[in-house]
Amino acid sequence: MSETATTTRSSFDFREFLKKYSIVFILIGFVILLGIITEGRFLQLQNLLNVIVQVAPIGIVGLGMMAAIITKGIDLSVGATAALAAVVAASLAQPPGPGTFFRDLPALPIFVSVLAALVVGTLVGTIVGSLVAVFRIPPFVATLGMMTAARGAANLYTDGRPISGTAWNFNLIGQGITPIVILALAAVVMWFVLNRTRFGRHVYAIGGNEMAAKVSGISVPKTQLKIYALIGLLAGLAGVILTARTGSGAPSYGNIMELDVITATVIGGTSFNGGIGTVWGVMVGTLIIGVINNGLSLLNVSPYWQMVVKGGIIVIAIIIDERKNR
Repeated sequence: MSETATTTRSSFDFREFLKKYSIVFILIGFVILLGIITEGRFLQLQNLLNVIVQVAPIGIVGLGMMAAIITKGIDLSVGATAALAAVVAASLAQPPGPGTFFRDLPALPIFVSVLAALVVGTLVGTIVGSLVAVFRIPPFVATLGMMTAARGAANLYTDGRPISGTAWNFNLIGQGITPIVILALAAVVMWFVLNRTRFGRHVYAIGGNEMAAKVSGISVPKTQLKIYALIGLLAGLAGVILTARTGSGAPSYGNIMELDVITATVIGGTSFNGGIGTVWGVMVGTLIIGVINNGLSLLNVSPYWQMVVKGGIIVIAIIIDERKNR
């Protein structure tokens, strides 16, 4: 056998394979560990489905957050945007009658409330994108301001009260495996967008080297505007699912969602140094967040400690990312 053939056949690098897919092994490890600690309660089929349903909004928004972080940006307003979209969707999804948000409106088709939420989310994202792309405001500052403004708008819209009693057919969007299906479809579409379109190539090019991207003719502001509009759209979709799952919309929805979204995105391998991020990584990171949340809840761990754990995970993930980049 020739030396070339031998080299080709032995080119498999186990260490590289382990580094690339270590996040998957971590997920499997968490699942096995929690299955043992909870005496099998965690591994029940219904509980595993609940894990995915609960994190579906996080995974959907995480797909957009990934694009922002790839280009060395971030969006802290996703939770507030989801809340604003949620209350708008809930107000339009109520059956007509006394005590409803719009008393005089006839019964509206379900797609109207869904479309309204998506439009609201996209509009918020477009405003953020304009601040970043046109006015050159740092993403952290722009989205921090929008986080406060969108949350305030949600409270103004509802006078600080939840909107309940949404139509049964609207609630189906958040029931059963429907959120899982929506998450899977969003992941497939996002994979296609990032890997098979010019926009996706521009996202990775800007994250890899913004100056080189400009020289090669890529419009960085236009791409940034599209990224934040996309995040807003996905946050609007997440707001619809949150409303449909509970049968109501409240301005408090999505509180600290950005923490879960950023955690899922970063531990999924998206680099704050830019240029690196995958859809499957975000999905695995999202599942890890769901597994941790659900497992700690089954173990009756305080929600405050859960926040401490997730904050620690973010710090550890960033440290690992920095070491890899060195």
